[in-house]
Amino acid sequence: MIDANILFAALIKKSTTADLLITGDFKLYAPEFLLTEFQKYENFILKKTQRSHQEFDQFLTLLKRKIKLVPQQIIYPFLEDAKKISPDHKDTVYIALALAMGARIWSNDKRLKKIQKEIPVLTTAEILALSSHEK
Repeated sequence: MIDANILFAALIKKSTTADLLITGDFKLYAPEFLLTEFQKYENFILKKTQRSHQEFDQFLTLLKRKIKLVPQQIIYPFLEDAKKISPDHKDTVYIALALAMGARIWSNDKRLKKIQKEIPVLTTAEILALSSHEK
């Protein structure tokens, strides 16, 4: 399960995170609204990015192929449990999705990792270490 801050970082900057998203051999899940949100804020992101408009579109297309978007109706039954363990209301949908999918969360949010202990949270550095360890 991937959270918005990871995708935002990858969209803005050509980086290890972006490379890992594209080349990593793991299943990625996100709420169905997430990529729509990025498209909605495309101009804002483009002002901050090192990517051209065309590169942004190409990268977003690649992400759409790599990430399985999960509909709200699958996430919804887990929202109440997620609210109980989420340190921040903005993280609730990601925790609910992780509960629904039986997945870990890829996030660099230190607070999410530290405060709640129900769902394992892996940072980009930890994902990178796992991915290079498996090769």
